[in-house]
Amino acid sequence: MKLENQFKREMKTRHLVMLSLGGVIGTGLFLSSGYTIQQAGPLGTILAYGIGALVVYLVMLCLGELSVHNPETGAFHTYAHNYIGPGTGFTVAWLYWLTWTVALGSEFTAAGLLMQRWFPEVSVWIWSAFFAALIFTLNAFSVKFFAEAEFWFSSVKVVAIVLFILIGFGAMFGWINVANSEPTSVLSNFTSQGLFPNGVTAILMTMLAVNFAFSGTELIGIAAGETVNPSKTIPVAIRTTLVRLILFFIGTIVVLSALLPTDVAGVVESPFVAVLDRIGIPYAADVMNFVILTAILSAANSGLYASARMLWSLADKETISPVFSKLTSNGVPLIAMTFSMIGGGLALLSSVIAPDTVYIVLVSISGLAVVVVWMSISASHFQFRRAYRIAGYKEEDLAYKAPLYPVVPIVAFILCLASCVGIAFDPTQRIALYCGIPFIGICYGSYYLNQSIKKRRMNHVQTSQSIKSH
Repeated sequence: MKLENQFKREMKTRHLVMLSLGGVIGTGLFLSSGYTIQQAGPLGTILAYGIGALVVYLVMLCLGELSVHNPETGAFHTYAHNYIGPGTGFTVAWLYWLTWTVALGSEFTAAGLLMQRWFPEVSVWIWSAFFAALIFTLNAFSVKFFAEAEFWFSSVKVVAIVLFILIGFGAMFGWINVANSEPTSVLSNFTSQGLFPNGVTAILMTMLAVNFAFSGTELIGIAAGETVNPSKTIPVAIRTTLVRLILFFIGTIVVLSALLPTDVAGVVESPFVAVLDRIGIPYAADVMNFVILTAILSAANSGLYASARMLWSLADKETISPVFSKLTSNGVPLIAMTFSMIGGGLALLSSVIAPDTVYIVLVSISGLAVVVVWMSISASHFQFRRAYRIAGYKEEDLAYKAPLYPVVPIVAFILCLASCVGIAFDPTQRIALYCGIPFIGICYGSYYLNQSIKKRRMNHVQTSQSIKSH
């Protein structure tokens, strides 16, 4: 690759940690966790998120070894290309691009809806357009400018979650009086309707939603090519991010499960607001509305970054038009970013024009796509270590080594596969399989069709040159 077309390594450890946290702590935790509590019950939800945290940990161990050995922008798409097959790499890249570009449309719509609380006279689309322009601007200047903005976006969320957990535990153990409520046992919510009100299988059925809530942690791998000293930065970022995610997610879910009755969960706009209202915190709704707005903008900021880098990586591998691989003088793939923003705009538009058709199909595919990407990371790590050994290298020479090979990649792959199987039993999520599997087939088919066309063109050129030479 030409020197002028290289990304600049300007991300530091604090940027990388907050980028990962920013991508993962979003609407999946702030808005959708109530649905999981309603489906799986309080104890089932804690178990589901515990399993989800284990899956994330195992996948990140795999990604850490791959990213340190080969720190490249586009990361797991490249690893799937190298260690599984070029068709898989191409498919993984488009799945991940779709995940984030669809998320952009939904995030901008949600941000506009949240602003209605304070500015009901202003149309939703005006706020959505404003936030879209803001996020595009933050990404367009430089990776350092983007990373700094993401650091502060994520910091707001982290502080809010820490305060929520502290207040929640204070209410659970009687240190803070719960307004308009009789003192109850900490475990009353867990036992009032039985440990698993909808059966143990409900845990398996909610695993895709839980894994989707954890998605975004893999952004560490996407940013590897723009990170200062990746051999040191990436392992530190993975360790700290995982510890914080487990503490934040599990801590939050314990509080929500203990203080939010199952019959209320899932029907409120945000379980966080419902819990703070029950505790009697003044201005709880406004405070959480601001925090959720920040979370949405942070996720959109990370999403545009990820989708643009994935397009750039596809172009860099010469599987799509080379125009997407062009960088500005500040090292920003502006054309890839603009195209990704257009995709987000189409998702936003389809959510208004055809919410029951186009948009629900795209969202269903993106939900499944994250889990498929994690499966590709696990499989890539498994294949990489085998190839590394066959080539005669010693595992001790790896700068960062995932423990317990091959157990870690195999267990990670199986747990991800189990969540895909689980949604087949949930009528509300089953459409993800109906749409996702054909989409994966189309990606594979288009890749090999394109390669076949390229091969024919090359053969034609070679034949023409041979005729001319004679």
